[in-house]
Amino acid sequence: MLEAQVDKTMKAATEAFTTFRRLSGKERGTFLRMIGEEIKNLGDELIHTVATESFLPEGRIRGELARTVGQLNKFAELVEEGSWREATIDIENPAREPLPKPDLRRLLVPLGPVVVFGAGNFPLAFSTAGGDTASALAGGNPVVVKGHPAHPKTGELVAKAISSAVKKSDLHPSTFAMIQDANYEAGKLLVEHHATKAVAFTGSMRGGMALVQLAAKRKEPIPVFAEMGSINPFVILPEKLEKEPSETATKLIASVNLGAGQFCTNPGLVITTRTKGFKTFIKEITRQIQASASNHMFSESVLRNYKLNAQKMFEQTEISIIARGESTDNKLATPAIATVSAADFIRKPELHEEVFGPFSLLVVCENFSEITNVVKCLKGQLTATIHATESELLENGELVENLLEKCGRLLLNGVPTGVEVSAAMQHGGPFPATSDSRFTSVGVNAIKRFVRPVCYQDFPEHLLPMELQNTNPLNIWRTVDNKWTKEAIN
Repeated sequence: MLEAQVDKTMKAATEAFTTFRRLSGKERGTFLRMIGEEIKNLGDELIHTVATESFLPEGRIRGELARTVGQLNKFAELVEEGSWREATIDIENPAREPLPKPDLRRLLVPLGPVVVFGAGNFPLAFSTAGGDTASALAGGNPVVVKGHPAHPKTGELVAKAISSAVKKSDLHPSTFAMIQDANYEAGKLLVEHHATKAVAFTGSMRGGMALVQLAAKRKEPIPVFAEMGSINPFVILPEKLEKEPSETATKLIASVNLGAGQFCTNPGLVITTRTKGFKTFIKEITRQIQASASNHMFSESVLRNYKLNAQKMFEQTEISIIARGESTDNKLATPAIATVSAADFIRKPELHEEVFGPFSLLVVCENFSEITNVVKCLKGQLTATIHATESELLENGELVENLLEKCGRLLLNGVPTGVEVSAAMQHGGPFPATSDSRFTSVGVNAIKRFVRPVCYQDFPEHLLPMELQNTNPLNIWRTVDNKWTKEAIN
């Protein structure tokens, strides 16, 4: 039954692709904006449903709703403007010796049906109508969402809103579809189906790699853009620690506790030295953690995994607990900070694993050289943060370069939680943070995951896509004698 449903859904998505890919940027932009309006029209029913299923506070939900609609509108602006398609015209030169130069015109085109896996920790912004869906639709690809079992009713509500926008836009009804399944079978079938051309996933390392391996074994391998978590190293250099121990501790603990630690950019690893300011830093961390409230996590399974993984850390003989929050309610996640020496951390790779929740491991280094060695032993990360004075940055360029090699976003004197939806944002990083560090899942450049370049050679103008015609009103790249300019060809 499930196999037949998946087959029917993917075949219908392929039919939808033949017409959806031909929509103009203006038409696609109007459709994306309409999705946002339909979601907003769900009103308090959506807010209450998300709150019931995820335990998230109303303020967080409304903020996430605004981000979801905002993302859709940003992609609408992008496709309406059109330059994202990177129309490139290299004009012919029949007189070139020894061989004539052909007319070459290059453009980004959609891939085909995209399967999106909803994320558990963001029931709106990274799920049914989240950034993956928005960017895939913006690129001209039908979308089939595998709903997350942690918030099925939320997923159904948003799916109905998207389907309403599809109908009002007079598009093929299978431009969007959702399949709900509490187990793994539907996801497996969707990835393996021959009509699927790309996959987007946000979740665990185990889940992401399972999808990558499934996609690689297909007769036609396809890309899986998987974001699989990160411990997001938070490095504090000595001079900064000496000058601002309490302030730095406050920033850190607020970030660790934000949303019960349910952010892929949560600072799960702190690296510093035992220098002036260290005792004050530890004292402030302890005070704030002990005063921190325990919180609900978005599902029982996530809470269970947090407790299990945190306990595994606590059972390591090299680990010492600095502070834990207090709670008598076993349904809540209790914040915790533990510590380990740099030598032990480097020696035991199992200490490098993510504990998804309000937890952070403090690695104490004896000198600057150990800080460098700890950074070098890390795997790929979504983010890395460095707290330092300007003089420390100038003196330690090699450390900055080492951090850049490990991450997709490097922050100075801030916190990694909170990801701005911007064209300049990079939400992705070296493996295993993501399956392909060249792409972002946040911001308008996320569209690049679901398109591919095509070159037209020696086509008559009237048979070219509008973006590649000489009368194209959009700014395009053109080259004459290898000199590039960005201008409209008249």
